[in-house]
Amino acid sequence: MLALRPNCECCNKDLPPSSTEAMICSFECTFCSACVDTVLHGVCPNCGGNFAPRPIRPANKLKTNPASIQRIHSAC
Repeated sequence: MLALRPNCECCNKDLPPSSTEAMICSFECTFCSACVDTVLHGVCPNCGGNFAPRPIRPANKLKTNPASIQRIHSAC
């Protein structure tokens, strides 16, 4: 199950579970779409993979399968 990390690893922007700006790679590295486009140019700095929009978990499923609260932030 996806962790649904709460922030962009680059700029630390909040990315709640319902965010349409969240982008992930195959290792679930999480970045906002602005950083993916302008800073990372579509390539994950951690694994070298590409990005896809992060799926949105329905609110009723978040009750039993909550999003992660662990923030990961590193300079891009």
